Amino acid sequence: MAFADCVMRGHRIPTLILLSLLVGSLPTDPAKAGRDPDEVRRLRRAGQILPLETIITHHRRQHPGGQLLEAELELEQGHYVYDLKILGEDGTVREFEYDARSGELRHLENDEDEE
Repeated sequence: MAFADCVMRGHRIPTLILLSLLVGSLPTDPAKAGRDPDEVRRLRRAGQILPLETIITHHRRQHPGGQLLEAELELEQGHYVYDLKILGEDGTVREFEYDARSGELRHLENDEDEE
């Protein structure tokens, strides 16, 4: 039975299973993280940003567990940052903002903080 058929017939798919399926298709390459691939390559060659893989590896060492939901490279106030949205094992979504050049954690926000 297809996913659309399950939804149409009122079957419910557990949220964690659905999230697991979605996470498998998320980008882990900065070129696919919300910026033009040529721009990302230029920034990496110029030493302006670290590879997204480096940021994720560093994050996993400091904050083991959880699932990566989203990764974006953004320009904020003249600085490039990587935003990682992580679903924690406790069910809380947290957004980690890392300096794209140094890899330093700049900001941590819980979804609950926004409410």
